[in-house]
Amino acid sequence: MSVRTSAYASDALPGETVDVVVIGGGAAGLNGALMLARSRRSVIVIDSGTPRNAPADAMHGFIVLDGTPPTELLKRGREQVRQYGGRVVFGEVTSAEPAAPTLDGDLRFEVGLADGRTVTARRVLVATGLRDVLPNVPGLAEHWGHGVVHCPYCHGWEVRDEPIGILATGPASIHHAMLFRQLTDDLVYFTQGTDLDDDTRARFAARDIRIIDTPMQEVVTSEDGGIAGVRLTDGTVVARRVLAVATRMRARTEGLNGLKLPMEDLPDNMGSRFASGMAGTTEVPGVWVAGNATDLAAQVGTSAAAGALAAAHINAHLTTADTNTALTATA
Repeated sequence: MSVRTSAYASDALPGETVDVVVIGGGAAGLNGALMLARSRRSVIVIDSGTPRNAPADAMHGFIVLDGTPPTELLKRGREQVRQYGGRVVFGEVTSAEPAAPTLDGDLRFEVGLADGRTVTARRVLVATGLRDVLPNVPGLAEHWGHGVVHCPYCHGWEVRDEPIGILATGPASIHHAMLFRQLTDDLVYFTQGTDLDDDTRARFAARDIRIIDTPMQEVVTSEDGGIAGVRLTDGTVVARRVLAVATRMRARTEGLNGLKLPMEDLPDNMGSRFASGMAGTTEVPGVWVAGNATDLAAQVGTSAAAGALAAAHINAHLTTADTNTALTATA
């Protein structure tokens, strides 16, 4: 298979049926493709080029690669997939659906891109990731990934000892506050209309977490472009350098309706994900999911591992299908 060597170039879609199409070019998708390519499977990664961690300066919590810029991780991942014959195609998937199986019963899927190109595959790995839905507070989104963070494990060390504010979005924010309290002695909890019972208020008081019930009006930007604080609806400005928020997380489903993958809602309005079983299996034969699309809490390392596990499972299924085809041919 002829491939291009540039990590940013888009490879050509083949005219022939490939073993696997991977929809999503993040850690889960690329690691899944790497495993498949190393097993001598023909594999195509369709990458929309919009990773969840794009705003972040560095990735953390992944041994050896801790501190690596997300763009560098993806660049090296694409290079390694291509090294084993895999292809990376930049594009937006607009359709994906089962096609007629072969005469021996092997599965087929048709995947279409926004520019009209299509590819046929025997199996599909969905690794589209998720979108973080932020509360509608003016000024919040522009600081996302820098002064506004969501994960104490991804960003905590970098914001340690800063004046941090927790922007409550639901019950999960209580746990969020306790985790960030480990990182700073100056923590404020903005309830934003969410309920705090007496026991929680007592526990916050015991940990010196200040509670503010007055709603936020806007995030105030400092002269250096960072966060200066939060203006409340009564006009008060509470000085903060960092805001932590438990976002609502939604698996990226665009273009995938034709696969009819079942979805699940998380409790407390935390988000929605693709339902999956062991190794990313789904109720749809021939389709697997991996990474944030099904595990909303997965970090980069977890997502990469899930992609590898799903790929091994897919390869095993393809091996069985190949054997069945060979057996039919000799009958």
